[in-house]
Amino acid sequence: MVPVSFAPLDFAGEEWLLSAARALYWPREQALLVADLHLEKASWYAARGQMLPPYDSRETLGRLALAIRASGARRVFCLGDSFHDAGGPARMEPHAAGMLAALTRATDFVWIAGNHDARAEWGGTVVDELTVGGVTLRHEARPGGAIGPELSGHFHPKLAVFARGRRIARPCAVRSETRLILPAFGALTGGLDAASPAIRAAMQPARHIDALVPAGAKVASFALWRE
Repeated sequence: MVPVSFAPLDFAGEEWLLSAARALYWPREQALLVADLHLEKASWYAARGQMLPPYDSRETLGRLALAIRASGARRVFCLGDSFHDAGGPARMEPHAAGMLAALTRATDFVWIAGNHDARAEWGGTVVDELTVGGVTLRHEARPGGAIGPELSGHFHPKLAVFARGRRIARPCAVRSETRLILPAFGALTGGLDAASPAIRAAMQPARHIDALVPAGAKVASFALWRE
């Protein structure tokens, strides 16, 4: 697998580190944050006749292990939709299940509830949402009202740009003054255009919204909306 590298970004008055592998590291809390693992998505499709290679969970968990090792994280927060569906845990083959159990033993592992949730038997702690160091962690951004800083997932944002006559789409984070939506971490996750009305509505109130894409040692910022 490709080595994991991180680039700094500012949010909520402090520095964070975003990786091209779609993980966010929070130095103050020694915590790694990921969203939308969608484990066992391939086996869900296979059960419906669309045969995909059944290794997406291994790939996702392998990349998560690399991100933990590269960052030195002692805590992991999964921001919801950790499995693709409610039956995912029962379908997980022994090798992937062992990888997941090892990760939850090695770190302080917290599952934030989403549309498709983890279950406590995998280890770690399951919560609906959580506030850590003044930052609220939840699965889906909650628009409206005056709130403090918030981290979420759910939308699988991607940024599409045109370069040399080609359309290129990349997973991205989306940031406003008070909200940061992470890209989907899972191996088989699709994406929603970061400039979509649904994401813009989820970020409100906001005076500006940007898409963030790691580019080497820096995070490139692309304006999506300005008041």
